[in-house]
Amino acid sequence: MKPGTSGLRKRVTEFQAGHYLANFVQSVFDAVRPGEGFGGLTLVVGGDGRYFNDTAIQLVLKMAAANGFARVLVGQHGILSTPAASNVIRKHQAFGGLILSASHNAGGPEGDFGIKFNGDNGGPAPEKITDAIYARTQVINEYLTTDAPDIDLAIIAKHQLGGMQVEVIDSVADYLELMKSLFDFPALKALFAGGFRLAFDAMHAVTGPYAHAIFEQELGAAPGTVMNGTPLTDFGGEHPDPNLVHAHKLHALMMGKDAPDLGAASDGDGDRNLIIGRGLFIPPSDSLAMLAANAHLAPAYAAGIAGVARSMPTSGAVDRVAQKLGVPCFETPTGWKFFGNLLDAGRITLCGEESAGTGSNHVREKDGVWAVLLWLSILAARKQSALQIAHEHWATYGRNYYTRHDYEEIDSAAAKQLMADLGTQLVTLKGELPKLKLADDFSYTDPVDGSVSSHQGLRIVFEDGSRIVYRLSGTGTTGSTLRVYIERYEPDPARHELDTQIALGDLIQLADRIAGIRERTGREKPDVIT
Repeated sequence: MKPGTSGLRKRVTEFQAGHYLANFVQSVFDAVRPGEGFGGLTLVVGGDGRYFNDTAIQLVLKMAAANGFARVLVGQHGILSTPAASNVIRKHQAFGGLILSASHNAGGPEGDFGIKFNGDNGGPAPEKITDAIYARTQVINEYLTTDAPDIDLAIIAKHQLGGMQVEVIDSVADYLELMKSLFDFPALKALFAGGFRLAFDAMHAVTGPYAHAIFEQELGAAPGTVMNGTPLTDFGGEHPDPNLVHAHKLHALMMGKDAPDLGAASDGDGDRNLIIGRGLFIPPSDSLAMLAANAHLAPAYAAGIAGVARSMPTSGAVDRVAQKLGVPCFETPTGWKFFGNLLDAGRITLCGEESAGTGSNHVREKDGVWAVLLWLSILAARKQSALQIAHEHWATYGRNYYTRHDYEEIDSAAAKQLMADLGTQLVTLKGELPKLKLADDFSYTDPVDGSVSSHQGLRIVFEDGSRIVYRLSGTGTTGSTLRVYIERYEPDPARHELDTQIALGDLIQLADRIAGIRERTGREKPDVIT
């Protein structure tokens, strides 16, 4: 499997077999600094605590020592959320980091494991690096390691491993310091002191320690605010993906009579977020738009934002905010590395994707806990509910009804043939569909480095802005996931209270008919609807 922006993801059993993990780690070391060595350089290592995380980290430490690194910073118990790891890399001017996670995929002995390399900006490796890593995996014939006892990761301390120093660091401290520099913690503490209630579901994943430290200890939220806050190697047998399917208990709580003021969740490695107001789910695309419209209410963004970016499949809701603010809005392929280029160049301040990832220029990864803190800052400043803020936002900008239908673990050959045939069919659609504006295979030219990324998703765009987008996702480890994104813009406030699936009903049927999803996959309905 070729590593991409999401790193390498496989079943745990595949990583455990033979020298699979060691070969990949050595391929990373060989590819990122060929022939130069790592003398004087620092590496950051941490993961989401899933099964095999501890074993893998011990292997990485011994290989880093054998490859000549001067120092490794590793999270206590091997724990570092992906955004926290990005921050540690940036703060300590590390050469880069190895993040051990399969993100929102299920864990446990029969679950998934993953690993990726982030560069010195704290962000995912660019494509030229991932290509070089993959090429090296095809020819590697040895790896370097050292015979030494395992490092005790339970205690914050410094250790010597050969000629390399290993520092076991507080997993939360640097991240907490960063959050305090971005948000008005006294104001947030006053919010909770005034009776505000938050329900945060850490999904037995990596954000538990961060959420306990920030929401309950620093901000004074009531004990029990953080649910499922202890990281477990199998995520409690649940799927740590913050959507309405896997976080259904949180959604039910927020729709109940005595619902808290805000519900939120994050995923396996802490980079995604789910936001639910009392009585209203805030879709990720809308959340990005509302955060952009109100970011100035947090100290870090009080002077305004330079621009925004969204992945192509994400709804156009944030585009309308950018237009009103007079700042650029970039439409990129899916993959955080594209945002990283724009962030490094100072072209944008906020960015996000429909798959529940939102971030800013504070790190080079999406950040679930940060998104919740920004929402809390907006609620505290506006003294309104999430429901009121959403309704006012739609009244001002109009509402982008939006949904994503996922068909998971379908036959890969059938999925690829569906996309190939659909791509061919696009050229004939203009004569078949009324008011069709555009039908193409999305291509992106990076405004920073000029690189071109083609075949990034098939788009069908109508004159009123409605869209149907088809993509194959690479985040699973078995079969293929077909994602279908459907969107309609509704400017009339009188039509802002419709059920999303009803509002998009005709486009949903059209999307299935054009691609022949039922006939080709045998699926009567999507596995996940968000």
